[in-house]
Amino acid sequence: MQTDILIGVDMGSTGLKVLAFECGSGATLACAGGPLHFIRLPGGGCELAEAHIRLALFQALRSVAQQLGPRVHEVRALGCTGHGAGLYALDDGRRLLRGVAVASTDQRASQRARALAAACGEALYQEVGSGPWSGQPSMIAAELIELGLLRRGQIRQLLFAKDFLGLLLCGELCTDSSDASTAGLMNLDGSGWSHASLEAAGLSELADALPPLRPSASVRGQLRASVAADCGLPAGLPVAVGCIDLLASLQAVGAPARGEAVAVLGTWCVNAVVGPVQQPRPALGALVNFGEPGRLLCLENSPSSMANLGWLLRQLQFPNAAAALDAAFSLPLGAEGLRYLPFINGGGDPPNASAGFVGLQSHHQRAHMARALVDAVMAQHARHLKRLAACGLGLPNLAAALGGGARDARMVQLMANFLGHAVERCGDDETGARGAALDAARALGWRDVLPTATEPGLLPVHCTRLEPQPDATGRHAAYLDGFEQLLAAAAPLFAHLAGNTP
Repeated sequence: MQTDILIGVDMGSTGLKVLAFECGSGATLACAGGPLHFIRLPGGGCELAEAHIRLALFQALRSVAQQLGPRVHEVRALGCTGHGAGLYALDDGRRLLRGVAVASTDQRASQRARALAAACGEALYQEVGSGPWSGQPSMIAAELIELGLLRRGQIRQLLFAKDFLGLLLCGELCTDSSDASTAGLMNLDGSGWSHASLEAAGLSELADALPPLRPSASVRGQLRASVAADCGLPAGLPVAVGCIDLLASLQAVGAPARGEAVAVLGTWCVNAVVGPVQQPRPALGALVNFGEPGRLLCLENSPSSMANLGWLLRQLQFPNAAAALDAAFSLPLGAEGLRYLPFINGGGDPPNASAGFVGLQSHHQRAHMARALVDAVMAQHARHLKRLAACGLGLPNLAAALGGGARDARMVQLMANFLGHAVERCGDDETGARGAALDAARALGWRDVLPTATEPGLLPVHCTRLEPQPDATGRHAAYLDGFEQLLAAAAPLFAHLAGNTP
């Protein structure tokens, strides 16, 4: 008996994955992809070559088609999701300017964003749901123009990561509100693009480069015949307009329907919950209009979560993440007095935050550094989740953990200990692609073809529940208090360093 198949493409901040899911069972039938090779530049630049994006996408699609074998003819549609913001600026030929995309972790516009936030951050928050931050397209474009890497008027079209994938697949230019709003370019009330946001950045001319807005889970276009032939996929497949990767992941585990807060242990420290529109607006990191009346995606984020661990692997020459985590968890909480500031890609709270070890002594070894880093990364997630809860957002005494870091149960156990309540660990790390496939299904008018848990008390697919360890909560609460005190004490140091950087 034939069963329909849906393909989800997920382009994150570190890698690209393509997965094929069986309708009905929700089983993963094929999976391909790998890391994306970002170019690190002086001053905090982080870019990705267009040629590498194309290569990674088409190689992964070919591999999935080959793995499906004769069942490839049962594929009915595909959807794309991807990381938010960054700069995907196109020229007249619909190619990326300078042949590169700029990642959302790019820090070259940090000073510009801080200055603009001081001048009009609150007004922008009320209009678009976020203040200026260094990874926004407007901030990056303004900085590159000042650096002489771009010229005014050179950007013909502005896209986001998933939409650039959609352009490669079917040739259509469009985006959805979840990406536009996350980037701080759309009015929070859903009335359209925010010209005030562009004017504040000094780039009002970019209004002509903004793509059409379409609802997520609608059909973007059909797979190009040349792409279908090259990748071994059926010709004319519908390609869906997906949503941003965070929302895709939340949808894959049923979190929006249940009102559950989710921590994504990925490159970014992302913590989010879909909640009702509140007046006055809660003071959070960002509010995102994703196209559903009366509800917003509420965010409390920092620019780096597992990016800190990635840095540690490179600099201390751990062979892989598992080895670093094994070393970390060989030591108790607190790393024998060593502390870490988890801001390897910067941070907005405290302002100007940067990374570093505090309390380093001669007896500390790399295992202590790994433990201090892990403690701080998970404490930062807990800090953000507690802020969401303080605004009445999320389910009482329950949260979920997704992303690459959630593959290690010890990380999620540490989060549960910090929060003092249960955390659901969704450690398959397929949620972004599964959410993209869900959008593809909905674009076809299909419902309930990939199972998710939408009822309170039910675990999402591939999830386990971890309760806080009874003998640990006191020690972890004390650590969190100390962590808050450390960040407050470090705020003047961060300001000093930011003001004295050549």
